[in-house]
Amino acid sequence: MTRLANPVHPRADLLRAVGNTPLVELTGIGVLPTGVRLFAKLESCNPGGSIKDRPVARMLTKALEDGHLRGGRRLLDSSSGNAGIAYAQFGAALGVEVTLVVPGNASQERLDRIAAHGAELILTDPLEGYDFALREAKRLAETYPDKYWYSNQYANEHNWRAHYETTGREILEQVRTQTGGAPSAFVAGIGTGGTITGVGRCLLEADPGTHVVAVIPEDFPGIEGLKPLGRPGDIVPDILDESIIDERTVMGSEPSLILCRRLASRGLFAGPSSGANVAAALRIAGRGDFSTVVTVLSDGGGRYGSTGMWRRSD
Repeated sequence: MTRLANPVHPRADLLRAVGNTPLVELTGIGVLPTGVRLFAKLESCNPGGSIKDRPVARMLTKALEDGHLRGGRRLLDSSSGNAGIAYAQFGAALGVEVTLVVPGNASQERLDRIAAHGAELILTDPLEGYDFALREAKRLAETYPDKYWYSNQYANEHNWRAHYETTGREILEQVRTQTGGAPSAFVAGIGTGGTITGVGRCLLEADPGTHVVAVIPEDFPGIEGLKPLGRPGDIVPDILDESIIDERTVMGSEPSLILCRRLASRGLFAGPSSGANVAAALRIAGRGDFSTVVTVLSDGGGRYGSTGMWRRSD
């Protein structure tokens, strides 16, 4: 099984716990054609509770190795919440000061978790969305270069490389163990583009016929954790390799919520981007063109209680 390279800091045991998450087969959540199997990586098993632990552990480790955080510089980045938790958690473990620019509509649980680890939070207008937070982080980095080192997960190559070297390789190994072959389709949403780029490249190297599907959220109200793309002015992440994407499928917030509740009824507690991933994966698997479809459950459902997604009217 894959592991992150040995971190450089003596208090980095937490980073070595990242990865090697289970691959679970999703049954009983939708009708699949005969012979089609659907799997998902259970990323809530990471120490920070989400898939973002993987790239953040690598980006932070490399920043320390390369001396970017010497002289008391703070690590700076923008985040919708999960990467922020990972930065704050690993920063606390490694003695790195962290500043995070986060849209004000991030769930309260995620904001509380970031604050609990001692990171500085700068909240932006929720109506301005993800891209405004990204632009504000860039502005701070340019204005105060001696104070901040800008990790910039949207452009940092160690983001997608973490998924290429760990998530993708784990999926290949686990799917081969369970089915005897490689995945025929991979379905994932886009936040920074790291997951779909890194995993997609890894799977395509193993089997150039792998069908890579990007999940795109509807414009409004959107889906937490997934980045809007396609409108004029939307920032396309620098690390996103659009050449590997075979298909884009738009997903609404309501079907995502329905899938989250359906997953919960089967014992899997996952957040809204996971619901969108699974809803899209069911859509792709239901066509019967791909025998083994894989997606990711990006985080757990416990950090979204304040959004009301688990309240039932009946």
